Amino acid sequence: MNWMYALILVAGTLISSVSQVMLKKAAMKEYNSSLREYLNPLVIGAYALFVLSTLMSIWAYRGLPLSMGPLLETSGYLFVTAFGVLLFQEKLNRRKILALALIIGGIILSSL
Repeated sequence: MNWMYALILVAGTLISSVSQVMLKKAAMKEYNSSLREYLNPLVIGAYALFVLSTLMSIWAYRGLPLSMGPLLETSGYLFVTAFGVLLFQEKLNRRKILALALIIGGIILSSL
């Protein structure tokens, strides 16, 4: 496995997670029309980042075995949880911590 391609895939997953946060921020706002709800800079930027993330995934799969892709993309759960805690003041409870530990353990176990 080429580590550069793995980093590209994880970076694309991080960008996708940022995009999800942007969409959540946009959904938390009130808009005076349906058109403005979908055609505002935050939403358009988020979808542009989704496109970038997809292109990065396609590029990364050129040098990664197909079995490694889904494994590395699970890092998105870690990114989204971290953003939720840092940006939205969501609380981590025991179940969430256990779930994250299982995800990390699964990534490590599967990559060996």
